[in-house]
Amino acid sequence: MINLTADFLKELYELKSITLPEMYAPLLNSMMFQYGIFEKLRECAFLAQIGHESGRLRYVEELASGEDYEGRKDLGNVNPGDGIKYKGRGLIQITGRVNYEKAQMALGVPLLLEPERLLQPYFAVKSACWWWQEHGLNELADKGEFEKITKRINGGLNGQEDRLYLYKRALKLYPEL
Repeated sequence: MINLTADFLKELYELKSITLPEMYAPLLNSMMFQYGIFEKLRECAFLAQIGHESGRLRYVEELASGEDYEGRKDLGNVNPGDGIKYKGRGLIQITGRVNYEKAQMALGVPLLLEPERLLQPYFAVKSACWWWQEHGLNELADKGEFEKITKRINGGLNGQEDRLYLYKRALKLYPEL
């Protein structure tokens, strides 16, 4: 496992400011290790996916209102307002009542009552790491099955070109030990 530095994240995500990388680097280092996201392929795939999902660490909340998720039973959005209340949040954009409930159980925080907790850097990172591990993405990363990873996170291949760009960039920047 590499020790992620703010400079590494700044270069990977092509950010002008060091502020976000400085905030996220220590959290990512700690939690990625805790959730088994270590070794080159896992780390690079994870960083590429959260990089895309979060707009390169800029957004921990989906820009859309969440209205499109209203009534989506596959997401557990069965009550009026669930789509908006449980729109994508965190570095991996946890979406839907059912996923918030699962994250609540795993993380031990009342996300159904306080979904905005996923906006806090600690929970934005922890929820992404939990999601990654919970959905078997370490194993897919070990096999180099990047497209399957995207489908498990996104449900499709939205943004796949950017995700692959970040993945290849992470692999290139990854220090050889």
